[in-house]
Amino acid sequence: AFSFTSSPASSYLSSSAERIQPLRKRNQLATHSSVREHQRCTHLFSVGSFESEEGGIAGAPPKLSQAEEEDLQWELFLKNQALGQWRGTWTSYNFMGDVIDTTTASVNLIHDEISDTVTHTHDIVMGSTQSDCETCFDSNDVRTIPVATYSKGNMAKYRCASIGMSCGPSLTRSGSMSTELILADENTGSRLRVIYQHAPVWEKGIEPGSCPPQGLKLFRVMVAKETLHQHDSEPEKQQQQQQQQPDPFMKSVPPFMWHKKWGGTAWTWGSQTGDRGWSIADLEEADAWHGRPTGDTSDIWSLRLNRGGILLQCPKVITSGFAGICRVAWLPESSEENGGTGIDSKLLRMEASVMALEPIIDEEQDVMLGFYPPTLGSLRCDMLAKIGELENTSMLEKLRNMGEMEDSGKSEASALTDNDDDNNEKASEEVKNQNSKEESKTEKTPEMDSGLDDIR
Repeated sequence: AFSFTSSPASSYLSSSAERIQPLRKRNQLATHSSVREHQRCTHLFSVGSFESEEGGIAGAPPKLSQAEEEDLQWELFLKNQALGQWRGTWTSYNFMGDVIDTTTASVNLIHDEISDTVTHTHDIVMGSTQSDCETCFDSNDVRTIPVATYSKGNMAKYRCASIGMSCGPSLTRSGSMSTELILADENTGSRLRVIYQHAPVWEKGIEPGSCPPQGLKLFRVMVAKETLHQHDSEPEKQQQQQQQQPDPFMKSVPPFMWHKKWGGTAWTWGSQTGDRGWSIADLEEADAWHGRPTGDTSDIWSLRLNRGGILLQCPKVITSGFAGICRVAWLPESSEENGGTGIDSKLLRMEASVMALEPIIDEEQDVMLGFYPPTLGSLRCDMLAKIGELENTSMLEKLRNMGEMEDSGKSEASALTDNDDDNNEKASEEVKNQNSKEESKTEKTPEMDSGLDDIR
């Protein structure tokens, strides 16, 4: 039981980042999925590994240098994210899963090839005016907010993992923690962004602000369904482009479409293991967390949006010493009827482990000075395709099997009773003859009182 408040929290979280110069080195907790990767997946490539005391891992390529890792991250960022204007609807949900705000906006990631930099801005639609005449066009009151400028080796909190990208965890001005997960689909030209926001909380019965926060509780989730638009200075051409381009998030995905046989590739990153690639021949049931929409434990917050095929999972409360796993799964193509390609339907997944509220202890005076800033422990991006249907999971097949068993039981019973039927045919004929004689007698004798006694 936690009570939510955010007013006195900023002094604890924001000031702790200023006190630490530099941060101490510490090991990150690995997620459950990262442990299973080495057991269930086939190793494709390794572009980063940690070095042991003996000089490295047997059979693994050497660790990438800082310059090589920066080149890799910049290449993935330009290939999958910095493509132009990502325009769509930003929908915010509260802890109960209710919609609290909806905004039409766009994320602009414009690459300047001359300086090799990317300018990041947000266009927020404050209001719109629709025209009635055919020669005019609609106008929008747009507010442009500059965010940042990125270059190779200077990508702030962003980290790419194939078609996925994460931002954070980072602290906001209000004192909350923000974790952003992004999945981009090249075929449909669409992108899904999810931001989880956790705020400091205290246990029930403890006055907020009387002591350091004891946890970070989820209080808001923002889901952005975006499509790629080419930048055009002429409003009329830009409006025509918006009308011609279909919305890939309008399709409705049935819940049973999540339960398939999936296979493909995965990209993982760890603070010690680096970037690695894996081949997944058949995703096992234990790792198919998208098939369990409510999560594996009761402390998981989840939300499934059937329109668009989106599943969200994250911890309700993040505490010190434990890694909270934030997840997002997306079905950009569900079936042939909804514009998919049937057997080649895709499933994209992203998960990140977050560490927060690690205390800074002054060992000499035995006093807690504050908290370390939240860190990203590991990252995983799965690009899966449907390879078949699950066996022995269809209710229709189970009912058919039950029907076949009943039919076979009836046939065996009928074979046993054939002989008894032959013996009883003669007896049944004699009984019929006797009943017919009695009925003929009753028809000849008229009833008395014409049925008045029955009426009374």
